[in-house]
Amino acid sequence: MIICVTGKMAAGKNYICTSLEKEGWLSLDMDRTAHEAISLCRDRILEAFKENSDEAGIDLLNPDGSVNRRALGKLVFSSPVLLKKQEDIIYPKIISLTEDFIRENSGRNVILNATVLFKVPELLKKCSKILFVTAPFIKRLIRARRRDGLPYRQILSRFSSQKDLLADYTKAAGEAGIPLEIIKN
Repeated sequence: MIICVTGKMAAGKNYICTSLEKEGWLSLDMDRTAHEAISLCRDRILEAFKENSDEAGIDLLNPDGSVNRRALGKLVFSSPVLLKKQEDIIYPKIISLTEDFIRENSGRNVILNATVLFKVPELLKKCSKILFVTAPFIKRLIRARRRDGLPYRQILSRFSSQKDLLADYTKAAGEAGIPLEIIKN
């Protein structure tokens, strides 16, 4: 069985996944999969965002030559157009990596821990259930600040980009015929 555990930033998705892992589930953290995809798509990302990063005065490279994901996040979460541009580059790689993980763990219960899996219907349709994790705004804000150390402005920008997430999942679940359960954390 494959399920999707989702929710807004800092809602408690990892806590739910850890609880399920104690029951024998395998969890694929789609944030880490995205990080791997960014690394594998490094050259395309640098080329695609060079002009935007130069205009914004943002250096997209770490000293070791890897993509500075925080800097890239600051850039792409500032504009829906730039976010879509990044998604078009990395989603094919994310799909490939995820399908490899599912294939390698055939016959096991798998969790796809993903905030925006609804944007990838090829993967969402593999799920037999969606667990949508919620938490109060203030709790999420405190968790995000403590966990990520990002400036409040950047956290609020990411929160804003996820404001319709439950509606997006409700629609996607209905279209795919997948049950959606809300879990309050």
